Amino acid sequence: MNPVISKKVQSPRLTLWLALTSVYILWGSTYLFIHFMTEKMPPLYMASLRLSTAGLILYLYARFTGTPIPRRKQWASAGLIGILLLTIANGSMSVALQYVPTSIAALLAATVPLFIILFNWVSFGRIRPSKLALTGLAIGLVGVSLLMQPTGTVFPAKGNVWVGITLIMVANVSWAIGTLLSGKLSLPSQLISSAIQMLVGGLVLLLFSMVTENVTLTSIGEAPVKALGALAYLIVFGSIIGFSSFAWLARNAPPQLVSTYAYVNPVVAMLLGWAFADEALTVSSILAALVILSGVVLISLGKK
Repeated sequence: MNPVISKKVQSPRLTLWLALTSVYILWGSTYLFIHFMTEKMPPLYMASLRLSTAGLILYLYARFTGTPIPRRKQWASAGLIGILLLTIANGSMSVALQYVPTSIAALLAATVPLFIILFNWVSFGRIRPSKLALTGLAIGLVGVSLLMQPTGTVFPAKGNVWVGITLIMVANVSWAIGTLLSGKLSLPSQLISSAIQMLVGGLVLLLFSMVTENVTLTSIGEAPVKALGALAYLIVFGSIIGFSSFAWLARNAPPQLVSTYAYVNPVVAMLLGWAFADEALTVSSILAALVILSGVVLISLGKK
């Protein structure tokens, strides 16, 4: 059972909905808190501290509760997944939020199922999508094209917006590959696998930060209170609770139900960005959101 859900909870259905609510709300809020965390601090550095700290806490908890030490092959497999999901995908998203509003970043991230279906079709599983899923794929791509208008009328740029869009696409590709590889590699038990992924992903990200950003190991002492508060929130709620809840759902719930997070998170992110980060909800962005989310819903319904 997920360690973040009390052992007193007896109903599997209640456990399921607690985990779903956790992923819906907490992961939807991470975009805003990553924005707060990196407003005044280097994004890769802060993301590395978030992931490595959460991974260390989770690993110590797993060992304390009796989870055996994984074999070397399992360490390597979980580490590879961590690099794909967290070093590349999470790191790219953290940097992208310097250029793209949180609401738009969440919408573009919601297109991950499109990449998973494409890669599973052409490479990993050679599984042809159903007609409903292909329809959703086409609709989702139309929605993305609406967001990527060269005129910049859909959302106000925070800098070089195309840098942010490119980084989010890199994150989506890496997340899709990591997701598909997870089913083919020998991984340890859920809890310690999540811990290793965060530990390895965070430490590799820290190395990248040391090379590319003007930081030291003690730069956290220069962080403003707002950034520290956002970092603490992301460690506890975004990583330990949210990531663990998602891992539990991935092993205990139907894929169609788990995948619904992809179209709930952007709604949460858009509302929080509008309420707390002064981000505008334009007619164009809302239309693009509806088109993208419609495509993701069809993909979820059409999965074989």
